[in-house]
Amino acid sequence: MAAILQNDPRLLVPVGCTEPHGTHLPIGCDSIIVDRLADDLSALSGAIRAPTVEYGVNAPTRSPAPGAAGVRKKTLHRLLNDLVAAWENCGFEELILLTAHAFDPHQEALATVITARARVRVVDLFAINLSDLLEGQLEPMHGDEVDTSLMLHLAPELVRLESAEDYMVERGDLRKFRRGSGKAPRGTAGTLGRPSLASAEKGKLLYERILARVAVRILGVAESAPASSTAASA
Repeated sequence: MAAILQNDPRLLVPVGCTEPHGTHLPIGCDSIIVDRLADDLSALSGAIRAPTVEYGVNAPTRSPAPGAAGVRKKTLHRLLNDLVAAWENCGFEELILLTAHAFDPHQEALATVITARARVRVVDLFAINLSDLLEGQLEPMHGDEVDTSLMLHLAPELVRLESAEDYMVERGDLRKFRRGSGKAPRGTAGTLGRPSLASAEKGKLLYERILARVAVRILGVAESAPASSTAASA
């Protein structure tokens, strides 16, 4: 570990969540996506990855979803502060927090982490422009064409596409949902967007776009660098 830190004192920290994404996706799909991405980024860059933080700040729902569980913004913030302090003591100088959960209170908990000296960077995977790869949406939504395509690529055995339900909302309503000032509209099973348009082929393109952008722009990996199957774990 000490030798690895001397060469690369960065730590990849995937932060997921456990909340409903429609009846067709597992509640932990955001965790699955960032967990796989952390593995691949570690393999490409040589940076060590931490175990995935499985719970985040969930978006409000109109009724409880079996198995879903989240924490308050303050709780996630304090948890990450404690973890970061321990990692700093180990010698890490940069913490890269990865999230696939576009919910403002969740991201605020990540963005306000306090460190003694280490640099913290929050990477929102869905802030990457994916619009040219989509058919029925202009941007990522929730349990949608993006989430479902990624899961069909990464873990197809966990997707029940036949039960996917499309539910489009106005951009203003989507923004309220992401801010936490509004719940998912009545009539939706946790889906905002068009998961019926998802495919594994589309998921592969989306994942490759996300992986390449983060690897090159955040980790400084050469664009032609080959992928590897071996990740370094903390």
